[in-house]
Amino acid sequence: MNDAQDIGEVIVELTRNGPYLKCSAIHVASGLEVSAVGPVNEPRGLERIALAKLKRALAAR
Repeated sequence: MNDAQDIGEVIVELTRNGPYLKCSAIHVASGLEVSAVGPVNEPRGLERIALAKLKRALAAR
């Protein structure tokens, strides 16, 4: 995950629920978690969205 290098270690989890996919991103150092939901055929796009949300949430702290 090149996008996550500037924020530290991030755990990414993808969970399928029918036609939908949930991508959760957890910042290991702080325990902060964000998620994004979208179509099952766009896992990399959802991962990018979740990482961007995580960066915004960390910047707002």
